[in-house]
Amino acid sequence: MAAKNYQINKLRNIGIIAHIDAGKTTTTEGILYRTGLKHKIGAVHEGETTTDWMAQERERGITIVSAAVTCYWKDHQINIIDTPGHIDFTVEVERSLRVLDGAVVVFDGKMGVESQSETVWRQADKYHVPRICFINKINQTGGDFHKSLESIHNRLSRHAFPVHLPIGFEQAINGVVDLISMKSYTYKNFTDHELIEGEIPESMLEECKHYRSLLIENAVAEDENMLEKYLDNGEEGMTEEDIRLAVRNATLTGKFFPVTGGDGRGVVVEKVLDLINDLLPSPLERGSAWGKHPKTGEEIERKSNNEDPFSALAFKIATDPFVGKLAYFRVYSGKLSAGSYILNSSTGQKERVGRIVRMQADKREDIDLVQAGDIAAIVGLKGTTTGNTLCDPDHPILLESITFPDPPVSIAIEPKTKADQEKMSLALQRLAEEDPTFRIHSNEETGQTIISGMGELHLEIIVDRMKREFSVEANVGQPQVAYRESIRKAGVEVQGKFIRQSGGRGQYGDVWIRLSPAESGSGFEFVNSIKGGVIPSEYIPATRKGIEEAMANGVIAGYPVVDVKVELYDGSYHDVDSSEMAFSIAGSMALQEGVRKANPVLMEPIMKVVVVCPESFMGDVIGDLNSKRGRIESMEDLAGGTKEITAYVPLGEMFGYTTNLRSMTQGRASSTMELDHYADVPPNVTEAIVSKRARTPSS
Repeated sequence: MAAKNYQINKLRNIGIIAHIDAGKTTTTEGILYRTGLKHKIGAVHEGETTTDWMAQERERGITIVSAAVTCYWKDHQINIIDTPGHIDFTVEVERSLRVLDGAVVVFDGKMGVESQSETVWRQADKYHVPRICFINKINQTGGDFHKSLESIHNRLSRHAFPVHLPIGFEQAINGVVDLISMKSYTYKNFTDHELIEGEIPESMLEECKHYRSLLIENAVAEDENMLEKYLDNGEEGMTEEDIRLAVRNATLTGKFFPVTGGDGRGVVVEKVLDLINDLLPSPLERGSAWGKHPKTGEEIERKSNNEDPFSALAFKIATDPFVGKLAYFRVYSGKLSAGSYILNSSTGQKERVGRIVRMQADKREDIDLVQAGDIAAIVGLKGTTTGNTLCDPDHPILLESITFPDPPVSIAIEPKTKADQEKMSLALQRLAEEDPTFRIHSNEETGQTIISGMGELHLEIIVDRMKREFSVEANVGQPQVAYRESIRKAGVEVQGKFIRQSGGRGQYGDVWIRLSPAESGSGFEFVNSIKGGVIPSEYIPATRKGIEEAMANGVIAGYPVVDVKVELYDGSYHDVDSSEMAFSIAGSMALQEGVRKANPVLMEPIMKVVVVCPESFMGDVIGDLNSKRGRIESMEDLAGGTKEITAYVPLGEMFGYTTNLRSMTQGRASSTMELDHYADVPPNVTEAIVSKRARTPSS
């Protein structure tokens, strides 16, 4: 079946993003109920929700993987991706925002802006995603629309303006005033089936006029034509349609954020759906996609229409228990039919498209055609991974991929029985295909399998999924920190010379390299400054390969060497004895020697830790963070006598912190933790790490 009444200007690809527990999944449930996809609203705590379909999500009451659903509202098709809020699964937000056109940012009306709200906001800024703000739970005790709005102004953007104001306070809220139409929309019970349009309550008239003026003044400032009309005729000279258009145009700039509020389970969600249709962009308004020709590197434009050649980005790989491997993709141009062939220009592989499905979380609906701007999934693609470009084989293009951070936490894992051995490697491989921040490698010294992820919860879920989905029992080691090594001295020059004479033909490779620290996060930079053929060009790649291989094991404790610039500037060769292998070994020797001379340092991941706790426990929490080599960055007052403490703490000190924090605060504090940067390890701690590493070789 094809999409019903496909019109690209009436298509909305949106994400629901927020801090953990703000009510993203509940709001998504409310949307599905109001658009007729569900006959009741599933409760997160009862494990009944559509988008939280994994067993672990239902047990823990959190979203782990982003889920896609398609619904229809007032002749618009809305593709919704409900994303996780927990920091360990932030990659799910990142890859969703890369392919979405707009977002609804949900805030907990009792808490306002929380730490992960800031993270997802920054991610949306990175991809220039226009968004609307929905302040949830304002009809609960402690819910406050205006305080939450103030926290958005203080911590995210001054350019957030209400388009709706709540009528009433806390449990007495019974509707909203629409500041564009200047009408009230009320209900008797928030679960009612319809909103009743009426006049604004007398007591709110002045407040509404004030906020409407603010909305209009700031919206027209983003559009020259509207600004001119406003300056000539004032607010009174603008029609409701003018104001709606001005607010829409301002929202599309990605620098102006309309705000509404209510209960994600309630009938007021219909007003959120109206805002999605009216204010968020269609794929047409997000403009063309740009990419490069895979061979020539020439820039190519793909317009958001069905006439341009097919191009799409695979943004998520999932294993479905019923149909196997699913590749979720966003179409940027052209259309794709089931049974046709596509090129994966990231790998050069050509594949046949068997089935195309529209996803309703874990349920599927077969479609025979997917068109420009839409989101769907292909069943059974073999070599496709997250970030790959899929395109028309006759018109290749390579779209910008998605970059992911290196995971900072590792654990050793081994199968419990011989029978689990083979199943475990298959399970890990499948899970790594789905999740780009989950990595696997073998430790050559110990023969152990090491798995790495973004945090303890991330790895705990991986092990749990192995057991449930693949029936693999495993023994798990203690979490390990992904340390790095680097250098601090610039301009160090060293020679790497490898000569072997053994009867017949020998081996000869001779290189001179110059080492300097590179920019943080750059990894490795190689500069070829060989002139006059002192090293033949065919040996340069081998030299580079040898240098890169040597960087896998540092000189302090055998951790990978990063952020180093290596310049190959001199050397010599032998007409008969030189070979690629000899130059590879020479490059490797030079790198090891150079790192020793360039003031090597051990580096550790530093986590940004945010703790929310009652004021009475603040002293204990700060004392504990200080004892973990933490640096307190800030302390802020939140609603209800709670404090938010932000600190930077080495990851090695933070294992098991969530449990310790709960016992220290009688279960009343919560924390989030994300990788912020790498920093040099103090000398006394370096000694302890090196001696521990010598006793128990691990990752």
